[in-house]
Amino acid sequence: MDEVLNQLADTLDKRRQADPETSYVASLYQGGLDRILKKVGEEASETIVAAKNLDGKTDEVLANEVVKETADLWFHTMVMLAHLGLSHQQVLSELERRFDISGIIEKAARSK
Repeated sequence: MDEVLNQLADTLDKRRQADPETSYVASLYQGGLDRILKKVGEEASETIVAAKNLDGKTDEVLANEVVKETADLWFHTMVMLAHLGLSHQQVLSELERRFDISGIIEKAARSK
């Protein structure tokens, strides 16, 4: 899995220099953070709707829709991270740090 994220990060980095007329990613970068965040928000909403549609059902089509929308959300989130000079590895490291920490305790520590 990490290799897929590394390959995506490399592609996103290369597309930063691409022509926005021919590269969707370059057009997102050109649009700036507001455009990228709008896409993250749209994809988050679409993921939520897909998940709600699947909830309690065993439907392969609906399940595939959740997977596809989640992939779109992750993709656009990685564009956001790259735009901000952050990496998926930083997010993975943070998730790894949280292993063996109670979610309740971790959340309480954030508010201090």
